[in-house]
Amino acid sequence: MATMDVIERISDTVWELPVSYKEGMRVPARIYGTEKLIREMDEAVYDQITNVATLPGITKYALCMPDGHFGYGFPIGGVAAMDVNEGGVISPGGIGFDINCGMRLVTSNLTYGEVKPHIRELVDLLYRQVPAGVGSTGFLKMSKREFREVVEQGARWCVRNGYGWKEDLELTEESGCIEGADAAKISDKAVDRGFKQIGTLGSGNHYLEIQVAHRENIFDEELAEAFGISIPDQVVIMFHCGSRGFGHQVATDYLQIFLKVMDSKYGIKILDRELACAPFDSTEGRDYFAGMKCGINMSFANRQVILHRIREVFSKVFGRSAEDLGMHMVYDVAHNTAKLECHKVDGREKQLLVHRKGATRAFGPGMGGIPESYKTIGQPVIIGGSMETGSYLLVGTPGGAETFFSTAHGSGRTMSRTKARKTWRGEKLQREMEARGIYVRSTSWRGLAEEAGGAYKDIDEVIEASELAGISKRVVRFTPIGNVKG
Repeated sequence: MATMDVIERISDTVWELPVSYKEGMRVPARIYGTEKLIREMDEAVYDQITNVATLPGITKYALCMPDGHFGYGFPIGGVAAMDVNEGGVISPGGIGFDINCGMRLVTSNLTYGEVKPHIRELVDLLYRQVPAGVGSTGFLKMSKREFREVVEQGARWCVRNGYGWKEDLELTEESGCIEGADAAKISDKAVDRGFKQIGTLGSGNHYLEIQVAHRENIFDEELAEAFGISIPDQVVIMFHCGSRGFGHQVATDYLQIFLKVMDSKYGIKILDRELACAPFDSTEGRDYFAGMKCGINMSFANRQVILHRIREVFSKVFGRSAEDLGMHMVYDVAHNTAKLECHKVDGREKQLLVHRKGATRAFGPGMGGIPESYKTIGQPVIIGGSMETGSYLLVGTPGGAETFFSTAHGSGRTMSRTKARKTWRGEKLQREMEARGIYVRSTSWRGLAEEAGGAYKDIDEVIEASELAGISKRVVRFTPIGNVKG
């Protein structure tokens, strides 16, 4: 039976597969999106999110955001909250290999007219100063022992060592350092893969982009001004990267551990080995939680050092200090995490382990964990689109309670990388983009073809679905003018 024959339409943007859809489901699976997005959703997404609904301790619903597409274990866009007091599990497949792959948005007081004549110079220098691509290494030289300190201290280590401003920490999720990271819980192999990679973009869908906030693309002027967007045709910088090979190895290590103990020690049976898990309140579960937090902190440090390099580049090109150029952070938001949070479930406050795999935390006004400057308006949400189509700044809303205050994280792929390479040629795509006013540099033509805008969902439709569902609200849409791709 086709999924569309059994899926129930809860509202214009909420769709549900009941527990009867698949044997073993403990809760329904809810997918967010317009009817068009739902009908175009990869069938594998429905299979994966209903598998997630069978995991021990899952609370209320297994959720998939409007940008959902096939992933490892969880679909990308998957959200699941586990009750840690009722046997809830932790699963690397619900977090992802690129732990804390996330977004950072930075303002400037420059306008499009001021930046346009320098766009090639800026992008070329950023391409040199922020290494991208598989296996790239950063300018920051440190010992393996120092790296273990960094993954426990996150962006705080960077700011203390001169790679950023104190205010950057205040405007980073978890203040740039999630507590409880324990470098004793990570392998030497993970350290070997990561200790040279701080300050690098990586490959795939990671990017560094110069963008413009055109006046006609500001949806809420008051909120935009609160987030530092107040100049007509203002230029901002957005970038997307994570914990690189380090996070990948942490996830790999614990997946192997969980596969060995899951059934034999804890009697947990799953429908997909990619959902390998362990009880959160077990030695293996707690060890992974502490190691995963090291991945979160490495990623915060990585983005902090990249911001430092971006400020250096803009200062050099414009002959003014970063302070004078108004290069302040709007926010740094994480994807690919699991965090202990308190949420109301059926009127009762519960401590839940919220897995967000390719999904963004989107706390509403007044909630804890939001910078004081945003407390009354809600958490900034940064949603990256494809390199051709634009990106968004949103804000968390009270309505996000139904998704454990989670929303989409990007456009979401609709085409495999292999098919994209067969459909586009990187060299031709670069020329076409430049003709449209977007200057792009990439480490490979192959990688550029894989990231063509046509390989992704319509970012505007994903954002519209998120807003109509009441889980986040549009503030500004940004147009790309320069891009560094991994």
